[in-house]
Amino acid sequence: MAFAGFWRRFAAYTIDAVIIGFVMNSMYWFIRNQIQIGSSFDVSENMTNVIFSLLNGIFCWCYFSGMESSPLQATLGKWLVGIYVTDMEGNRIGFGKATGRFFSKIISAIILTVGYWLAGFTAKKQALHDMIAGSLVLKK
Repeated sequence: MAFAGFWRRFAAYTIDAVIIGFVMNSMYWFIRNQIQIGSSFDVSENMTNVIFSLLNGIFCWCYFSGMESSPLQATLGKWLVGIYVTDMEGNRIGFGKATGRFFSKIISAIILTVGYWLAGFTAKKQALHDMIAGSLVLKK
């Protein structure tokens, strides 16, 4: 197995962040305009932000977990840089495992992103969330 290293994974995440940013920015302006135009009551900016934050979380969860458990086994960013997600035996992961991997990224991020940096130093190039979920990121 050819493990994907930190920088290739970082490049994939950067591409995914641009894609998600574009989609979510478009969605934010659409939601904001629809709430202000379609409502007869005054909706605060805070309420718009709460609705948007919930949609953002759901979208990111569905994007990462759905794409990584699909036959592609990769988000668009991972696919573009030639990497994909598997279980420890090299098989496609299911949506449940992909969901666990997604939410484990919170732990990787909370501890000053050290969980992500582990991918540059472990034998199998696993970040903390990969270890928790029992997954690998491989090069094609």
